[in-house]
Amino acid sequence: MPFRVALSGLNAASSDLNVTANNIANANTTGFKGSRSEFADVFAVGAQAIGNGTRLAAVSQEFSQGGVDFTDRGLDLALSGEGFFTLRDAGVVTYSRVGAFGVNREGFVVNSQDQRLQIFPAANNGTFNTGTLQDLQLSTTDSPPQATTTAEFGVNLPADAAPPTIAVFDPNDASSFNHSTAITAYDSLGATHTTTVYFVKDAAPNTWDAYFYVDGNAVGGANQLVYSTFGALSTPASGSFTLPPYSAGNGSEPIALEAQFARSTQFGAEFGVNLLSQDGFAAGRLSNIDVDSNGVVFARFTNGRSEPLGQVALSNFTNVQGLRQLGDTSWGESFTSGDAIRGAAGTASFGQIQSGALEASNVDLTEQLVNMITAQRNFQANAQMISTADSVTQTIINIR
Repeated sequence: MPFRVALSGLNAASSDLNVTANNIANANTTGFKGSRSEFADVFAVGAQAIGNGTRLAAVSQEFSQGGVDFTDRGLDLALSGEGFFTLRDAGVVTYSRVGAFGVNREGFVVNSQDQRLQIFPAANNGTFNTGTLQDLQLSTTDSPPQATTTAEFGVNLPADAAPPTIAVFDPNDASSFNHSTAITAYDSLGATHTTTVYFVKDAAPNTWDAYFYVDGNAVGGANQLVYSTFGALSTPASGSFTLPPYSAGNGSEPIALEAQFARSTQFGAEFGVNLLSQDGFAAGRLSNIDVDSNGVVFARFTNGRSEPLGQVALSNFTNVQGLRQLGDTSWGESFTSGDAIRGAAGTASFGQIQSGALEASNVDLTEQLVNMITAQRNFQANAQMISTADSVTQTIINIR
């Protein structure tokens, strides 16, 4: 009997050492979750109070948070809190805490096993469809240009200005106007056009004329600006002018520009430009990928535009201990784990996503070395128990 009991102890100590060795071997494995051995005593049914040894009841993983190591790659993602990245491989969905992602030849964001990262696709209203999973694929096409339709001129015209010495306006003669400023406008093909506005003080009090030129060509005639005695714009009442369409002659749609002066003023004695803005932009190439703390993936283009490609889909489970280990630091859903609960980072019980970082292994080497010594002592003690039982048995055999 002591032989069998001690043998079970040897097996238990050996299993404990195997678990500890696996933890130590993966101390530097990204996203690895350490395990622990759980043992149970063995009693024969209906027997006396003396037990029959021990057995390995379970090897449980510890899903505690690992440290966050920062990197220089935008597609390195670290989860701080609960949840798993959702991955798909030929229709099979797996889950992982390893956020070391790259891009394959087809533009899909994948891990080292070529499993594709899943996202919630972007909807047209600025939200995300959290009921649908989709492979994250980076756009390889250019960001299309947008023609300028609105330009805003937040200028201050000097209240004490006098009319120009030359009565007939000529953009080539600085004596025929008081001040000017320019803004870049874009046509439907993304080509740039310099739009200049010239301000001419009228003889009437608080009255100015604005002349618009695109690429040196006049667009319409004089547009009158009238300010109140408090320096605020009163005419036009809408605060804007709609200029005649301008054809750039390069095959693009004519530029139909609305010039807004609602935030222009007539104060003091100095001309100033406080605001110049327009809503057009040129075509752009993909320059970078950004992921915010809520998992929203943005494509950044060289024209300054950004486009949301989707939101990283996270999954969680009622019983994470019931997940089936698949290797490569990934897990699969099982009956024991329960169905996957989908969600986005920063919502419900899901953690935050840190871009440019990776979650390290949660193995504490000091703790594992202590466990190794303990398991070694347990093994030696059980081996000594076998030796003692052998001596007792030999003594009995030697009785004459």
